[in-house]
Amino acid sequence: MKLKVWWSALRPATLPAAAAPVAVGSACAFALGGFHAPVALACLAGALLLQIAANFANDVYDFEKGADREGRLGPPRAVQQGWLTPAQMKRAVALVLLLAFLCGLYLVRVAGFPILVLGLASMLASLAYTAGPWPLAYLGLGDLFVWIFFGFVAVCGTAFAHLLRVPPVAWWSALGLGAQATAILVVNNLRDIEGDARAGKRTLAVRLGRRASIAEYALLAGISFLAPTLGWAMGQAPWGILLVWLAAPLSLWRIVRVARDSGLALNRSLAGTGRIVALQGLLLSLGLIVAR
Repeated sequence: MKLKVWWSALRPATLPAAAAPVAVGSACAFALGGFHAPVALACLAGALLLQIAANFANDVYDFEKGADREGRLGPPRAVQQGWLTPAQMKRAVALVLLLAFLCGLYLVRVAGFPILVLGLASMLASLAYTAGPWPLAYLGLGDLFVWIFFGFVAVCGTAFAHLLRVPPVAWWSALGLGAQATAILVVNNLRDIEGDARAGKRTLAVRLGRRASIAEYALLAGISFLAPTLGWAMGQAPWGILLVWLAAPLSLWRIVRVARDSGLALNRSLAGTGRIVALQGLLLSLGLIVAR
């Protein structure tokens, strides 16, 4: 039973969003002849551990701040349900961050000081999203930080770990994939807009309102396809990056569903947007590899 609880708490459905940018960053390196398998594995392990740490931290700190209450619309949270104590969850956060740090030590040895800075910033962000006196999610800054860390830090940081530089194709890929990853958060916050407002959690969705949040979701989805295309049009990305457009019909349908649904029904769009991120990551990676 305990293992099942911990598995639920780490929220495995969110992990593809952490793995996709690492895959794309590694594919950028492969396309330029600088791929190293141990580096790719270390980046992947670090990204997954940071995502798990963030999920654990959100579980306990949202509970302590009163954002997770009876009638929560999202997946059940372990601390709120009483399956785990806050102390147990905080110890788990510390352990997972330690494991992520150990993965980072290898990458620092390979790629140097810039990776140390990115790694420490990522660890801090995984906590600062809901913890501390100025949690990012409660200030409406979550969208920006997800775009930065799931886009630019993850994709460009992975490419740098392989190549010791960040090629233009990595920037364009990060801009697009980070936008779609941010769209996951938009759906999450749109679903919880009423409960968050009552709890004083001033997410961007709470600040903007429903209609503007739906527009934000559509804009981010559009950027996720237009950014790689612009990179190709400017001669800074290979033709294979255009394979990302194979995911466009699914993304368009998801925009329609987000605009129509509300409350619990948005859980389908939350999972669906996560699948689009994973698919875009796969298509971008495949395109970069075949166009080498």
